[in-house]
Amino acid sequence: MRNRCRNLILDFTHVYEDETVRDREQFQWIDCSDIAESHLYCSPSAYEEIRKRIEPFGISGIHFIDSGNYHYVTKIMTDFLKEPFVLVCFDHHTDMQKPMVEGMTSCGDWAGQVLKENTYLQQLVLIGPPQRDIDGIGNGKSQPDKLLTFSEEELQNDTAKAKVAQIKKGLPFYISIDKDVLSRRFTETNWNQGDMTLPMLEHLLQFFLQKGKVRGVDICGECQMDMLLPEYLEAEESTAKPMWSFTGTSEMNVWRKTGSKFILTKRTRGSKLR
Repeated sequence: MRNRCRNLILDFTHVYEDETVRDREQFQWIDCSDIAESHLYCSPSAYEEIRKRIEPFGISGIHFIDSGNYHYVTKIMTDFLKEPFVLVCFDHHTDMQKPMVEGMTSCGDWAGQVLKENTYLQQLVLIGPPQRDIDGIGNGKSQPDKLLTFSEEELQNDTAKAKVAQIKKGLPFYISIDKDVLSRRFTETNWNQGDMTLPMLEHLLQFFLQKGKVRGVDICGECQMDMLLPEYLEAEESTAKPMWSFTGTSEMNVWRKTGSKFILTKRTRGSKLR
């Protein structure tokens, strides 16, 4: 019998350690920190181990899957779906790169693998990458009828509306959100980020929630507390002005620039995760 708890926290890096949810009944904490060969690239043995740890709980619910380095977990989640479905992915990156390590799944190629290999997938709706990255997609071009993209530019200039009718109807959705699709005004991740506002993300999510059944949702893009912010931020930020960022599921952080590094100086607890 499956556990009644359906909302999962997959903890690969202990980024959620200070969250006050470990003992809450509506969340199931799955420690994945001991799984070797799982960072950025996931070996077949690691893939199977992660799948085994998810299986007792199923994928119905809202799941937190650590940083974007583990976004490939979405592929594992959708492997459990045994009915035709539409995968909706919010991401600043296409995650459809040509695999760099044969026989492994990575955070950069997992979506292309789902598109190519999952026979139940009827459509991949990719929302948020720059148009230049969409133009560079290789894997998806072999199945254009299954890939529908909404570029960062189309969302900004309001031309995306013309393509909404192309979203396949009458099928359940699985929704995956990488927080790097959001502007740095709303969150900090360990990858370069887009310009989407939080209200826009909420608006787009509401569209899918109203249009059909949702089989599951996962969220990645956490930024480890001991992780230096990416070099591109260090180059762009030249003052000591504090930066507020929503980086976890229930807390706000304040970053200050000290020399050439960004240092976490204060954290205030919120109440986003209930």
